[in-house]
Amino acid sequence: MVKLSVIVPFFNVRQYAPDTLRSLRANAREDFEFILVDDCSRDGTPEILARAERELPGAVLVRHERNGGLATARNTGIDRARGEYLTFLDGDDWLAPGYYDRLVAAIEELGCDFVRTDHVQCTARARAVHRVPHGRRGVVMRPRDAILPADRSTSVDYAYAWAGIYHRRLAERGLLHFTDGLRTAEDRPWIWRLHREADSFAAVGLLGVFYRRGVASSLTQIGDVRQLDFIRAFDQVVAETAEDPAADALLPKAVRTYCAIISHHLGSIERFEPAVARKLKAMSAGALRRMPQDVLEEALDSMDVQRATRLRRLRRRPAVAGAAA
Repeated sequence: MVKLSVIVPFFNVRQYAPDTLRSLRANAREDFEFILVDDCSRDGTPEILARAERELPGAVLVRHERNGGLATARNTGIDRARGEYLTFLDGDDWLAPGYYDRLVAAIEELGCDFVRTDHVQCTARARAVHRVPHGRRGVVMRPRDAILPADRSTSVDYAYAWAGIYHRRLAERGLLHFTDGLRTAEDRPWIWRLHREADSFAAVGLLGVFYRRGVASSLTQIGDVRQLDFIRAFDQVVAETAEDPAADALLPKAVRTYCAIISHHLGSIERFEPAVARKLKAMSAGALRRMPQDVLEEALDSMDVQRATRLRRLRRRPAVAGAAA
């Protein structure tokens, strides 16, 4: 039986894919499979992956005929996965040797639905350790108990799918798939659903994923219209959380986080193309008006004056036809 399925989407990462694949080789085991999803790359990445299919133990290559984005590529991998456990890696990141051995050992020892891990963020030559914002390490808990408080960073704010490992029963329950077609913030509805609906999780102080920041082709670096999918992603978070039996307790966290992300994008609006910047303002204003207004007012009252003023001013903008997410 396959113990671990590693789902790795690739899209136009010719410069970085060799490092990623070498690190997978340094983690290979006879009961591990590496599902390499080529999301219709056009830059030489397909040739690199074709070679990896022959040379990397456990490699399974899947090709998309059309580019679908990271969420859709991950879903393709989930549907092909055979492992008892699943995890993710992005095609421009890499791993420490033997990391997956330690990751599997951690979840097997704890016996929970999923485990979250720390990671190393790499920007050029700089390295910084980023930790799961959850104080209790190696302790199995209910995930929904780690969502709050609303005004502090918690486990749902650490939305990296590759920073953890997940039992396949979560996939069988429909909790591991991403919202198809989301081009950015695809991890946000996903991490919230996991925390609301899974039964158990733990955070561990395990380092081994190296997350590459500042990649020119990354959507976090590109100010085009695809960045605005964060609105669709957070609309989903708010709508689904509103249906939860504990909505009264959880919605303030969802709304406050949504407001913080809107403010963040508005604060760096100069990186967007002019037409996209205008659309960002219009769509963000519409998003604020869609939120539960009593919860929104409470969230704004809890924020610093600069952000709260910016968002209140935006909420008063006249509605524009076609500005919905």
